[in-house]
Amino acid sequence: MTASTPDVPEPRPADVEALRAAVDDLFPALQEDLASLVRIPSVAMAAYDQAHVAASADAVARLLRDAGLPEVRILRAPRPDGTLGAPAVVARRPAPDGAPTVMLYAHHDVQPVGEGWQTDPFEPVQVGERLYGRGAADDKAGVAAHLGALRALTAANLLPEVGVTVFVEGEEEDGSPSFRAFLEEHRDSLAADVIVVADSANWKVGVPALTTSLRGLVDGFVEVEVLGHAVHSGMFGGPVLDALTLLSRLIATLHDDAGDVAVAGLVQGPEPVVEYDEAAFREESSVLDGVTLAGTGPLAGRIWTKPALSVIGIDATPVAQASNTLTPRARAKLSLRLAPGQDPQAAAVALEEHLTSHAPFGAKVTWTTKETGKPFLAAGDTAAMRAARAAFAAAWGVEPVDTGIGGSIPFIADLLEVFPEAAILVTGVEDPDSRAHGANESVHLGELRKVIVAEALLLTQVAQAV
Repeated sequence: MTASTPDVPEPRPADVEALRAAVDDLFPALQEDLASLVRIPSVAMAAYDQAHVAASADAVARLLRDAGLPEVRILRAPRPDGTLGAPAVVARRPAPDGAPTVMLYAHHDVQPVGEGWQTDPFEPVQVGERLYGRGAADDKAGVAAHLGALRALTAANLLPEVGVTVFVEGEEEDGSPSFRAFLEEHRDSLAADVIVVADSANWKVGVPALTTSLRGLVDGFVEVEVLGHAVHSGMFGGPVLDALTLLSRLIATLHDDAGDVAVAGLVQGPEPVVEYDEAAFREESSVLDGVTLAGTGPLAGRIWTKPALSVIGIDATPVAQASNTLTPRARAKLSLRLAPGQDPQAAAVALEEHLTSHAPFGAKVTWTTKETGKPFLAAGDTAAMRAARAAFAAAWGVEPVDTGIGGSIPFIADLLEVFPEAAILVTGVEDPDSRAHGANESVHLGELRKVIVAEALLLTQVAQAV
């Protein structure tokens, strides 16, 4: 891959240096703005106080107004159940006549805290080059990147002749239930030639990446029933196996002896061009010494372009409440990540057929699909992608890598369907040590500086390339 082509000139060195200097000057204030956002516990899931999500939207709106965007609104759209979705912020500077428009996406809601934090998750703490806190990377750093790029362009007197729309969603971590309705209701305000989704990761600290594929998602519940009610384990145990044992046997059929997903009918994508170093993967994932990695083929392919199936929760009698009875029913939540090219509905059918056809000892097995999301495979080498690579190479001083991501961003399919002519660029501020969704989440501040320079350069590049 190259950083530039004849139709996408390289950024001017003077512009690169001017933007670096501007970012250096503004960064302390931007870091404090990011810290202020992290202090707001904006978990959009229904069990949490939604006043914090509203406060987060207010804070983002205020920052975007201060960044000079003339149109800033806090908006909501209905969810499928009829309730209103979480507040999103839409800020715009309309394009001059004949100029392209770029949408900059991020989200201001965060994951629940979970366990294992070494610091207060909502009191940001800097240790070395990393800022720790829930949302510091995913995805309030994305908000900071957009703010920083706009501030740097203004400070360096390099505002390009492009329209800019900043769209900061409020319920991405809750599955974006109102996202499609939001896009359709505000289609005119959100329409863009290029959409930058700042919710992904770079290859590693010091090496940027453009995410060209994402796995899709099917999740839901499998329930195993074997008895009409609980019975004495001594009186009836032996001829009758309890539901949790049978659920365990059923779950064991989901992978073959090598650890590859054994559900018939699932597709695999092409193997990635780059490979993932196993030692780095083990360190980044915290795999214990002696644990053998599952699956076959290149490691990058196992993460990015092959299906993965995990048990992410089980409902059964807690150990503290266990009595000498046979459990009549047990339920597990399964998460199936889909390779690029896989239809989610077909995958859900294939998973249900596997589960019901492998019912152990004739137990009653039922499957309920909950969430689905389409995978993403970027279009060919578009002008927007070449512009992004040129901007990344100038900001980091090294060539960017095209990567896949094992996770899912299902709303990208909605963006493609509502805005089919738009070029979508999936970028981000995270790195393999960011621990998004986990304890001790953090953002590397040096990488955030580079992301801001790169995004500012990208906006100038789009003005010439699109």
